Amino acid sequence: MTETVDVVLIGGGIMSATLGTLLREVQPDWKIVAYERLSDVAQESSNPWNNAGTGHAALCELNYMPQTDGPLDPAKAIGINEQFQQSRQFWSNLIARGVLDEPSTFINSTPHMTFVRGEKDVAYLKARYEVLKKEPLFAGIEYSEDSRVINQWAPLLMQKRRKGEPFAATRVPSGTDVDFGALTHQLFDHLASTGARVYTDHEVRSLKRQQDGTWLIKYRQTIGRTPGEIKARFVFVGAGGWALKLLQNSGIPEIKGYGVFPIGGQFLKTSNPAVVAQHKAKVYSQASVGAPPMSVPHLDARVVEGESSLLFGPFATFSPKFLKNGSLLDIVSQVRPHNLGPMLRVALANPDLITYLLGELVKTHAKKVDGLRTFMPTAKDEDWTLIQAGQRAQVMKKDPKKGGILQFGTEVIASEDGSIAGLLGASPGASTAVPIMLGLLKRCFPEQYAGWEPALRELIPTMGETLNDDPDAAEKSMSATASALSLTA
Repeated sequence: MTETVDVVLIGGGIMSATLGTLLREVQPDWKIVAYERLSDVAQESSNPWNNAGTGHAALCELNYMPQTDGPLDPAKAIGINEQFQQSRQFWSNLIARGVLDEPSTFINSTPHMTFVRGEKDVAYLKARYEVLKKEPLFAGIEYSEDSRVINQWAPLLMQKRRKGEPFAATRVPSGTDVDFGALTHQLFDHLASTGARVYTDHEVRSLKRQQDGTWLIKYRQTIGRTPGEIKARFVFVGAGGWALKLLQNSGIPEIKGYGVFPIGGQFLKTSNPAVVAQHKAKVYSQASVGAPPMSVPHLDARVVEGESSLLFGPFATFSPKFLKNGSLLDIVSQVRPHNLGPMLRVALANPDLITYLLGELVKTHAKKVDGLRTFMPTAKDEDWTLIQAGQRAQVMKKDPKKGGILQFGTEVIASEDGSIAGLLGASPGASTAVPIMLGLLKRCFPEQYAGWEPALRELIPTMGETLNDDPDAAEKSMSATASALSLTA
């Protein structure tokens, strides 16, 4: 007889780990099973070398507050920051409970900076600063056009820079660098220690709704190809780009009209101690014309497994795979009659993106280091090596006005009865995993959610509140989590 469990998590990334941890806290008696097709968890987008490790709080990312003809609107930037504060609270309380290890094993203080060149971008950055400095969640943001000040913040930006060139920078000391791979491992280790079963080398092949409302999940072990099956009352598909394929396989009508566009990435990396010692920040700039927001260039200080290094990029690559370890047929196998039209509309409406990708694909190593020199004029080719980052599957969906749009960010797709849900999309997903999964709990478990709220509020004290509307509450929350996470601010 096929076993029935309460929850099946598909995919061993930060989203499944976060959802499983939340459910274990509010419903400790539930049986939870997780399946990951690779030999370990956190090997795709959650792996520290497959992402930039930015604790996304809109402190330095200009795409969350784009330049327009009208007044600058900070609403989205504030919203992203509010979400990251919830993640900070969650992690802080898990440390207090002994769920997570020492904070430095997964999070470190790293100032977040924005650096721009040219009169137009300098004027925009100053205007952005003037708006954000009034917002409580952005307290402490600094602005300068003085090379001496910027040199103190990030020396590599200023060395041998051409005189007379307009430039400006902002800096927020309270930024963070996050090793989402280490965080994911620790969360899954905790789940396993509390009775959850975490299976690696198990690939889910199909999802089928049963008459009793449960889901029959059929899987295959990747070593030996032994098949198996299990039933679940609730299924979460946190399988990155493959979430689309599995949700399509489930047959839920809510997935109709959706497709994904895979974009890969590469980073230049250096571990040269003499270079690394001079840069202790994450520095973002403006995206190139036609580039997706996830391709905004940035020079990042990273700490992974205790090793300090610098990354610069990303440089876009193209692969038809939805995952780094996916199938070359992924991009074709997603096509359905209901999503073909929207995907074609997206292709026709984004010629700049196609041009940008083609330009990125023909760049040599030397050309990529030339791109780095716009940030770091003294960069030497021999100090930097290319590493392949993860695949990002950007959402394509129906749009009543345009027919189809390419959407950046993440989106939860759930069945009407809430028995199955999945996550599509990319950045700033990992940083905002906690609020995303809180929203999923409220949507998929409406009858239980009210009873869960007290336990959830113990983990995320400001859940349901807006910190930015209360300067005292914002300062108190940020100070408390900074202390708990051993951050400098």
